[in-house]
Amino acid sequence: MTFGFELAVALRFLREGRMQTALIIGGAAIGVAVIFFITAVLTGVQGDLIKRVTGAQPHVVVKPPEETVAPLVAGSGEASRLASVQARPQRLTTIDGWPALARATEMTEGVIAVAPVASGSALGIKGDASRSVVIVGTELERYLRVVRLDDKVKAGVLQLDPGDALIGIELAKDLGAVLGDRFRVQSASGVSEVFRIRALLDLGSRELNRRYVYTDLRAAQSLLGIPGRITNLDAAVRDIMQADIVAARLRAQSGQLIESWIQTNNQVFTAIKNQDIMTLLIRFFITVVVALGIASVLVVSVVQKRKEIGILRAVGATRRQMLTVFLLQGVIVGIGGALLGSGLGLMLVSLFSRILRNSEGEALFSLTFDFGLIGIVVLAAALLGLLAAVLPARNAARLDPAQAIRG
Repeated sequence: MTFGFELAVALRFLREGRMQTALIIGGAAIGVAVIFFITAVLTGVQGDLIKRVTGAQPHVVVKPPEETVAPLVAGSGEASRLASVQARPQRLTTIDGWPALARATEMTEGVIAVAPVASGSALGIKGDASRSVVIVGTELERYLRVVRLDDKVKAGVLQLDPGDALIGIELAKDLGAVLGDRFRVQSASGVSEVFRIRALLDLGSRELNRRYVYTDLRAAQSLLGIPGRITNLDAAVRDIMQADIVAARLRAQSGQLIESWIQTNNQVFTAIKNQDIMTLLIRFFITVVVALGIASVLVVSVVQKRKEIGILRAVGATRRQMLTVFLLQGVIVGIGGALLGSGLGLMLVSLFSRILRNSEGEALFSLTFDFGLIGIVVLAAALLGLLAAVLPARNAARLDPAQAIRG
């Protein structure tokens, strides 16, 4: 079925009402551009927020189950249960036989990398200065696939040979140390070891920069008194927003204590979800405004073109053809607005990506135009224009030719 006649009439009506056509296409274009711009801004803000939150932490952490102390029962019945139980001694809980668990974790659907970690509290000492620190011992090559430390280096090189350490820039200031200096780390048990500062890191948080000391795995195990064992497995997942789902899989198959970044940063994740809801609401209201604009212009067009519609009906145009004419107008206006709005949205994103800078000239957050959204927006706009044109099209199809010509 061809629509040559209907398309020609629709285009003629749009050309004759140039001002109305330009206004409604312009309105639709602005609506589409705002949708693209808001999507780019919120995606950039969310991406930057997630990057800052997870920049120095893994997506999923596998820990040994928590130790619990069961009350002893001296006899039978409730009366014989001990009234108080001595708390378990505070010591590092570790994972034995971790290589097999690491392989099983790495093979889990959604997991892309796993690194062993031996972590615990200690004291960083240089001269008269001392600071409480957290030792993070790991195999650097594997750890870099889980946590991107390579883009956090402010000075030095990422290297963890025996006797090397990577520390935060704030800790270096607190200890009065510079790149290449040596400092001593002493664990709670009194074991100490001297490390050389190989790199200074900015982990995106002053607290982390003040506390984290990265060493090789063996050195951390020796300091913490857990030779051959680790305190946790750190994992990276393919889709960071699906970390909870991957954590649930690991929990079901391993029986270990599993935590995702979503659990440990629940407030941040809630804020992200709230932003998504607000974005959907904004898109919905913009869509409603655009649809009402298209419908109102086409309603006015039907009133203005009563005589033309009556003449066309008198010379043989069917109700179906007149219905199709106005439906096509709605589709043309919708697609035209979507295409123009996509170009305008690209210009806005490009412009503001250059304007939104901090005092150091760096981008506040990444603004990326989603080209994949163009096809979806054009199809949605065509459907929106079609739906908005239904009522005006039905009114045009119902016009009586004689009354339309006289009116």
